[in-house]
Amino acid sequence: MAMNLKEIETLIKEAMPDAVIEIQDLAGDGNHYSATITSSKFSGKTKIEQHKMVYNSLKGKMGNELHALAIKTKEN
Repeated sequence: MAMNLKEIETLIKEAMPDAVIEIQDLAGDGNHYSATITSSKFSGKTKIEQHKMVYNSLKGKMGNELHALAIKTKEN
């Protein structure tokens, strides 16, 4: 079962309400996405920590309902 863009955005926004999120469906199949997330919550964190924050916001759906997500994070 695939996830749609709005579901991904909603989960990230719940964890990071100030986030500006740009998501693209890379293959048009609802399984391969690219996301650019800008948030003040990333301030002072390494890229690995920032990416873990995004994965944690997806509540275990990564690798299950969500097959692939390329992440770019930026501090706000």
